Amino acid sequence: QVHLVESGGGLVQAGDSLRLSCAASGRTWSTFATGWVWFRQAPGKEREFVSAIGRSGHIIDYADSVKGRFTISRDNAENIAYLQMNSLKPEDTAVYYCAAQFSSVPHYKAAAYNYWGQGTQITVSS
Repeated sequence: QVHLVESGGGLVQAGDSLRLSCAASGRTWSTFATGWVWFRQAPGKEREFVSAIGRSGHIIDYADSVKGRFTISRDNAENIAYLQMNSLKPEDTAVYYCAAQFSSVPHYKAAAYNYWGQGTQITVSS
C-alpha cells in the first residue's frame, strides 16, 4: 500500500512563499518507491509535472516554469518530501498533488503514476 498526504496549501499574494509537504507511508512505498513527484492541475488544464526528487536525493528535476523559484527536498527518516515555493505567481494557482515514483527516473506524464495524494489547493492572488 501507498499513502500520500499533502499539506501546506493556502491563499497567498504574488511574491509570497509557501512550503508543501508530502508524507508517504505504506509497505509498498517503503519497499519499492524510488521517489516523490509533484504535479499541479489548474482549472480546465491537464495535470502537469512540477518537480521530482529521488529517495537518494541524487535525482532532482524541475519544470522550466518553476526553476529558480521552487526547491524540492526530502527527509527520508520521516518519509516526507517538501516543495518550497518562492516568488509565487498567479499562474502557479492550482491543486498540487504528490505522486509516488517507482521508476528509476521520474516520468513527466501524470498517467505514469498510480498512487496520488488528495491534493492541496494553492491560490496566488495578484
